Amino acid sequence: MKFGLMYEIQIPEPHHPGSEQERYNQVLAQVDLADEVGFDYFWTVEHHFLREFSHCSAPEVLYGAISQRTRRIRIGHAVALLPGQYNHPVRVAERAAVLDILSNGRMDLGTGRSTTLIEMDGFEVNPEDTRAQWEEAVRMIPRMWTEETFSHEGQFYTIPPRSVIPKPVQDPHPPMWVACSQPDSFRAAGEMGLGVLCFNLGGYAQMEERVAAYRAAVKNASPVGRFVNDQVAALCLVHVGEDDEEARRVASPEGEWFVNKAEELYQPWEGRNVPSSYQFAVSAVQEERVNKTAEDHIASGAFAMGDPDTVIKVLKKYEEAGVDQILCFMQMGNLAHSRIMDSIKLFARHVMPYFK
Repeated sequence: MKFGLMYEIQIPEPHHPGSEQERYNQVLAQVDLADEVGFDYFWTVEHHFLREFSHCSAPEVLYGAISQRTRRIRIGHAVALLPGQYNHPVRVAERAAVLDILSNGRMDLGTGRSTTLIEMDGFEVNPEDTRAQWEEAVRMIPRMWTEETFSHEGQFYTIPPRSVIPKPVQDPHPPMWVACSQPDSFRAAGEMGLGVLCFNLGGYAQMEERVAAYRAAVKNASPVGRFVNDQVAALCLVHVGEDDEEARRVASPEGEWFVNKAEELYQPWEGRNVPSSYQFAVSAVQEERVNKTAEDHIASGAFAMGDPDTVIKVLKKYEEAGVDQILCFMQMGNLAHSRIMDSIKLFARHVMPYFK
């Protein structure tokens, strides 16, 4: 398996002058260390208006800084939002290509369509249109990277013949991923040749069926790009300490804060018509996160918190389910920067070697 660090960039209240700058500097230090000790990927979300939960609204700027501080770790969008009110697909292709150049070919592009009304209403996005908008855009982007002159006429975008520049350095283009939660999304990702970024918190038990659906579909993929990115990455809240009791004492309350805050983001759907394409995601949040304790999440494997041996046992279950990469969510809530740094070191020293 491969291992990535996954970030929302969380800043619980109370805030003070400099809170955001301090947290961003901590993230930079953490990715510097991750690059040094052997993590494979650095991923962040793109979120807007989600006070406390995520202060990562312009990830492409952060990626540019990281590209100049690191040498080996891959830098991934998890994900760039493709409804046009957030990001026009031409701008996504351009920014990704520049990042690929600056990082010497280390960028991965994950895409998605957004799930919270806080964000969609703020950008005047119609939830009924997001799936079709995403699909039209995701088919356009690899063509922009590989065609000297690109043009398109579709439902949402009409682009006359233009040179979309610059071009990425990876040949034929950077790997492409998509955010998935429901089984049908895994199948669709496989059919389109996209890698899966699974942000559910259902633990390893739910992954086996979904990975199997993905693998069956990807065998006969008609990729949106020039190649199939046959990979499944799954989110897991991870904290490695010297012993189980201490690791869980310091990290599990912050993990619970993350889960509860995430559940709050979906409350605006209450009383609103939920389009069919969002019903699974909204209900899954209720099933996976509402009225669940840290002990529940530890039992399911959604949380991997403990000494290295304990964390290895949890991650083995994901490996057995067919997961290719763990998205290690370590910067949760107000967990101290020093503890995150220690967790990164212990993970690299004791957990990674088991899976290499």
